[in-house]
Amino acid sequence: MGEQTWTAERFEAQRGRMEQVARRILGSTSEAADAVQEAWLRFSRSDSEAVENVGGWLTTVVARVCLDMLRARRSRREESGTDALAEAERRSPPVDPDRDARTADAVGIALMVVLDRLAPAERVAFVLHDVFDVPFEDIARIVDRSTLAARQLASRARRRVQGAAGPDDSERAADRTLVQAFLTASREGDLAGLLAVLDPEVVFRADQAAVRLGADPELRGAAAVAAAFQGRARLAEPVLIDGELGIRVAPGGRLLLVLRPIIVGGRIVEVEAVAEKARLDALTLGDLPA
Repeated sequence: MGEQTWTAERFEAQRGRMEQVARRILGSTSEAADAVQEAWLRFSRSDSEAVENVGGWLTTVVARVCLDMLRARRSRREESGTDALAEAERRSPPVDPDRDARTADAVGIALMVVLDRLAPAERVAFVLHDVFDVPFEDIARIVDRSTLAARQLASRARRRVQGAAGPDDSERAADRTLVQAFLTASREGDLAGLLAVLDPEVVFRADQAAVRLGADPELRGAAAVAAAFQGRARLAEPVLIDGELGIRVAPGGRLLLVLRPIIVGGRIVEVEAVAEKARLDALTLGDLPA
């Protein structure tokens, strides 16, 4: 058996699961087919013999492809002002009964509208964990966040999918107020104010580029994190990062780094500093709604 044939057979054995994952995430049969095709291209170009867990590897790849597609979709929608329902209907036109049945099985129109209102990373985390039982450790690598952050993304998405849109909107408003309080306390050097918004066990992590800018690689505990931010954040402002609440530092309009806080129970439990150019370029940043 030739190497290419063996690689193709390993891929085909996982095609059904990949199609299910992609359809559930994207809500579109045609886009799911594109995602699976991209996964094949990446698999065929990789050292497939070194891949022990082919199913896990391909699930990760197709989920990342879907995440990129969701981000691109959101960006186009924001530029054009397309409504979520109209977009969902556009992606699911009546073509033939078999295709409609597959799409309906993957995600109903009502659920699709709810999913379309989630941030891309929320949507991926929710579908992978709640539908396909992918561990949060694996989801964290796919969405490029910590395990705790991945768990929080899925939890927030789950509440919205289960019909808790009203309370969730209120929670988002409360989170925005909390982040603003964090920035204000940081700028004013208000140690007590920082401690008030930080969880006692808060963790701060920075990538290597952020470390080169002067950040600590890792800090644990409210006292250490508060001390690190005391008297800083003068150029920081709250923004949306891939549809999620975050903080941007862009002196002179040049993006330097972003902070990605995770909030649980009205306290910041984690802050990640991202400054590596490749990671920044992959983010979609937007202004907060008025």
